Amino acid sequence: MEAEVKELATLVETLRKAKGSPESGRIAELEKQIDALTREIEVLKLGQAAAPPEDRFPYGLGPAASKVYHVREGVSVGGYGEILYSDFSGRNDSGAPSGEDDRLDLLRAVLYFGYKWNDRILLNSEIEFEHATTGEGAEEKGEVSVEFVYLDFLVKKGFNARIGLVLVPLGIINEMHEPTTFPGVLRPRVETQVLPSTWSENGAGVFGETRWLSYRAYVVAGLDALGFSAKDGIRGGRQEGSQSLANDFAFTGRLDVTGLPGLIAGVSAFSGDAGQGRIPAHARVTLFDVHSLIQWRGLEGRGLWSHGSIGNTAQIDEALGILPGSSASVGGKIRGWYLQGAWDLFSLRENARQSFAPFLRYEALDTQDSVPSGFQEDPEFQQRIRTVGLTWKPIPQVAIKADYQDVDNAARAGVDEFHVGLGWIF
Repeated sequence: MEAEVKELATLVETLRKAKGSPESGRIAELEKQIDALTREIEVLKLGQAAAPPEDRFPYGLGPAASKVYHVREGVSVGGYGEILYSDFSGRNDSGAPSGEDDRLDLLRAVLYFGYKWNDRILLNSEIEFEHATTGEGAEEKGEVSVEFVYLDFLVKKGFNARIGLVLVPLGIINEMHEPTTFPGVLRPRVETQVLPSTWSENGAGVFGETRWLSYRAYVVAGLDALGFSAKDGIRGGRQEGSQSLANDFAFTGRLDVTGLPGLIAGVSAFSGDAGQGRIPAHARVTLFDVHSLIQWRGLEGRGLWSHGSIGNTAQIDEALGILPGSSASVGGKIRGWYLQGAWDLFSLRENARQSFAPFLRYEALDTQDSVPSGFQEDPEFQQRIRTVGLTWKPIPQVAIKADYQDVDNAARAGVDEFHVGLGWIF
């Protein structure tokens, strides 16, 4: 294939040198062929998980999750994995023993299976194995989960339909969570406790892209308020498609500007009742966020701000057996934001295949920003996390990461953490 590119380039040069040549149209066509072949060679060199830059995040998915969109027809297989070492400080910010044990964990091993019947209909799925085993034992074990599985009915680039277990299109990480696509060993805490990634639910909707914009909009089964908590907000209310209660539904969607190279910026939202007929009141949950991802010449910046409200938390507390005067009330409001910057130092080298990117992240969140009358807020949930670290990619599909987190909260009970991680995609 490289020899073919050289032959075409020689032909183009010959036509350009020919005096009075009327072959400008042919030259343009040959240049297009050269460009297409060059990109195909690049993909083959880097592996099928490396997509062309302008199609890097088709429909919001990462490079491995989107492999089915790049095959002509038939089966596609991909995946990713993460191994995590966590070293916790022996004492918290007040000087008391932290009580934390250091851990070495096969955090997750994930397989993507897709099938494209034709240019109009395809299936995509993600199956996740967490913490190595689901076997018996005294220690906490992992689980096997279907993170998503859906059918796409592709009408045209600007309008398509999707039905199945879909990823809720909130924030940056929930849809694009492969370990090679974000700096840091762990996902930002704002996108696990305020926006509870990974979050998927049974539903259906539409999606598409134009020259400047991309969008996704779904109707899904609502949350279950009896899973809410002060510490993790709505995270425990995710039903994850497993016999999901469907007495109440929710709407979720996002709109992003994607027409400028290296820029994704937009808003996303979720709103729906979470009572599911299990509490004697409506418990509407409304979440929204503003987010941006900018990549330019080895520099990357990310930012996200999110706010959420939960209705009738006093009734939720009563159903959960949480009594007035307690500091364990479900928060009526939850909020969080973060800013992150990274710089690939190897971008200064011409034709570098590796990357080495130090990064900084600052995030603030509170999963109990307000509580019903008669309850108390727990200052431990008012968190500030500063993270500094680096990511080395010897090839684009493998990331070796390390970072240190300075974890503070208003109760002075924060425990600092050091992490080393290995991530891969294929």
